[in-house]
This record gives sequence, structure tokens and C-alpha cells, in this order.
Amino acid sequence: MTSIRKASPLRWTYLIFVWAIILFVLVPLATTIWVAFFSNKILSFPPEGYSGTWFVQAWSLDAFRSGFFLSFQVAVSASVLALCLGVPAALAIGRYKFRGREFINTVLMSPLMIPAIVAGSAIYLFYIELQIWSDVQFASTVYGLTLAHALIAIPWVLRLLVASLAGLDPAIEEASLSLGATRLTTFFRITLPLIRPGITAGVLFGFIASFGDLEKSLLLVGPGRITLPIAMLNYLEYRTDPTIMAVATIQVLIIAIALIISDRYVRLGRTF
Repeated sequence: MTSIRKASPLRWTYLIFVWAIILFVLVPLATTIWVAFFSNKILSFPPEGYSGTWFVQAWSLDAFRSGFFLSFQVAVSASVLALCLGVPAALAIGRYKFRGREFINTVLMSPLMIPAIVAGSAIYLFYIELQIWSDVQFASTVYGLTLAHALIAIPWVLRLLVASLAGLDPAIEEASLSLGATRLTTFFRITLPLIRPGITAGVLFGFIASFGDLEKSLLLVGPGRITLPIAMLNYLEYRTDPTIMAVATIQVLIIAIALIISDRYVRLGRTF
């Protein structure tokens, strides 16, 4: 009984700490969504009323509209490219032991550890040197930006696929091979369907990471083109009306949908 009484204050302290962190994360998001519906032309509290006109205003601005389409295009392309590179890498790292395995895994996961502005600067300088050497332009092009964003997406695809492979019994693949199936047939008929949830979650996480990226895009986007995060940053330099909150609300909604779908396929709490 004494031990329960002693543990009770500690438990309450832990719960308060957890809820404080949850509120610290959720309150800014909730405030952003709330402010997006203010009718005030200048951000102020309390609101004069509520309106949805700021969403229409945001869509009517070419910077937000073109920025959204470019961000969506680059995020989808980068996710697909990361999938093409991440699946073979995950199979090699998750299924085989070879010299340099940990080094390759560290290199592929490094975009999560290197500051984004440092990585963006390095990629930009590399593109410039590559253009001087080969006369092929990568800097300030859509495909150059897509390649850079693929580096952001690869760690998520790799991490989720390796986690999926860890939960897959190798005996199932061995049984397929022992029954006469080739390795290629075994991959497409056995392995691929079993790791499909991890592939789906990895692609969606890669999309989220690319869609919300600002630092790399600032350095690599071409003239006359802007991504949605850059359009939002430019807008904030001159105006403070709820239009920016409406854009942020749409961005949060898209990312939330992707996270919900990802969690449907892979229990993210178990993965991370």
C-alpha cells in the first residue's frame, strides 16, 4: 500500500508531462486552423467574425496555386524515385549480411541527420560543379529539385521497409524457392505482397517529407518557380492576414491524411 502511494505522485507527474507535450504540439495546429476562419483582415484577437473566404483568396493567388502544384508534382516524383531505390536497398540491408552493410545503411539514412540547409547547400554546389564538368544543368531545374527531394524520401522508405522485412519470416520465401519458384517470382508473388504495407507507408512518409520541405527548395528551385513552403514564406514578408493560415490549414490537412493512411498500413508507434 505504501509503495502504491509513493508511486502515485510520480505517475501523476508523468501524465502531466505527457499531456503538456501533447498540448505543446497540438495547440499551435489548432490555433492555425481556428485563425484560418477569422473574418479579420488583420490578425487580431478576439475575432470579429468567421468566414471561409480566405481559402478562396488563397486559391485565387497564382503563387499559392502554382506552388501547390509544383510541390505536389515534386513530392510524388521524389517518392516514386525513392521507392525504386529504397526497395532494393532495403532488401539488401534487411536480408543479407555483407561487408559495408552498416556503412551503406548509415549513408542512406544520413539525410535525417544532416541539417537541411547544409544538405541543400552541398547539393547546390555539387550541381554547379556537375554542370561545369558535363555541361548538363541540374541546378534550378525541376528534375534537379526532384532528385534532391528523393534524398529526403529515401530514409523513410528504407526505414519502414527494413522494419517490414524484420517482421517477415524468411522461411516463407525459402519454402517458395524450395518448391521451384525463381527468386524473381518469389519476390513478386511472396515478398512484395507481404511488404506492401511498408512500401505504402514509406511512399507516403517520403511524400510528406518532400511536400513540406523548405530549406533544400530555397536553394534549388529555378527562377519563375516556387514551391508551396516558399510561397508561404514570401507571403509572410508583406502581409499578415489569415490567408497564410488557410494555406497552412490545407497543408496540415494533406499531411494528416497521409499520416492516417500510413498508420492504417503500418503501426507507426511500433515502427518508431
